Amino acid sequence: MKVGIYCRCSTIDQDSTIQERICREYCERNGYVIYRVYMDNGVSGMKASRPALDELLLDMRHYRFNCIVVTKLDRMGRSLQHILSLFEEFANKGVHFISVTQNIDTSSSFGKFQLQVLGAFAEFERNIISERTREGLRFAKNVGKRGKDKRKRKKRVVSRPHLVLVEKTGA
Repeated sequence: MKVGIYCRCSTIDQDSTIQERICREYCERNGYVIYRVYMDNGVSGMKASRPALDELLLDMRHYRFNCIVVTKLDRMGRSLQHILSLFEEFANKGVHFISVTQNIDTSSSFGKFQLQVLGAFAEFERNIISERTREGLRFAKNVGKRGKDKRKRKKRVVSRPHLVLVEKTGA
């Protein structure tokens, strides 16, 4: 089987070479030929269009490989609708999908079922992350920080009665 490996990290600080190594080892163990490794670094899984993913899909449409290998399903995307549309296209092109760490292989009906369930969980996880981010921003706003620069807001001047210092004389 000829495969395309896809790796993605959401931030530039993360390293997708670990994902690549896991996928390469899996392919070697199973005797798969690697056509190409596609890597998107610093790109959110919420985006339907990503440079390396777009190249992978283009090569798939030209029948350059017949299987896509990833470490986890959420590397492909975080939206159930997007994932399902991708897998519908994979099926129409006769391309299998393998998620190495989740033991998903769409060449079986059980693998297809697993894929749908995990896709729903990936979308749920993304929604939870979004909710937490919004809550964190709301909290930051309430404690006097705002925007991306997180600069403190200027304090309002509150008039207070002057304190009178009384000198104590020793007796």
